[in-house]
Amino acid sequence: MLKDYKAKSKLSESLTSTVWLVNHRLTGEEAVIKCFNLSKLNLNLRSCLNNELEFLSSVDHPNIIRLLQVFQDDDFIIMVMEYCDGGTLSSYIKRHGRVEEDIARRFMKQIGAGLEIIHDNHIIHRDLKPENILLVGSGDELVLKIADFSLARKLLPGKYLETVCGSPFYMAPEVLQFQRYNEKADMWSVGAIIFELLQGYPPFRGMNNVQVLRNIKSSTSLPFSRLILQQLHPDCIDVCSRLLSVNPVTRLSFDEFYKHEFMM
Repeated sequence: MLKDYKAKSKLSESLTSTVWLVNHRLTGEEAVIKCFNLSKLNLNLRSCLNNELEFLSSVDHPNIIRLLQVFQDDDFIIMVMEYCDGGTLSSYIKRHGRVEEDIARRFMKQIGAGLEIIHDNHIIHRDLKPENILLVGSGDELVLKIADFSLARKLLPGKYLETVCGSPFYMAPEVLQFQRYNEKADMWSVGAIIFELLQGYPPFRGMNNVQVLRNIKSSTSLPFSRLILQQLHPDCIDVCSRLLSVNPVTRLSFDEFYKHEFMM
């Protein structure tokens, strides 16, 4: 029951939702409550929320954010989520800077394990980025969890989507160009995350979508600094270059990525 939780602090607030850090009154365990005002949700936002609830209600995996409970009445939908005390992968990179290759590999194995469940369910996340990877614990015990499935969509094999969405620094070029796309769009985002872990910032940046796309198209090689490139194993360079392939046909599939030598 919702009354089992006691509000601790407000984490964020928008026009459509409020997010609270709470404690369970009996166990003291921390959790996050997302409260959505249904009167403020248009049809598209309501559909996004329903998709997120449907997927998270059906999975239980250590590398995917856990939905603990859902409460709903005529006015509100309230999601009780597990609390991740380590912040986001984005904040981790800001604090620590670039990471060594073995740490990047360890992180990507966890993200890959979560993605395996997502893709097995024929889901495209569509907004994979360090801000949507949450952390639990610290040091060698750090656990990464894929979060924020509000843009996720079910996509059966051989089908395509056309809606432009996501974050420009992590969006595949076919999405930026308003072309149809499939699950390979997520794999570009995976490549951008690996690059950022190793370099300290995303591979292609710009003030807007047009500039990001121009930088992608004008690049003839991976934009690693020369100093970092010299330190990377050929397997690491290979997986990055094949994930960041502009042509989705030649880009690594999930299975090819997960079985790549870099991940062994």
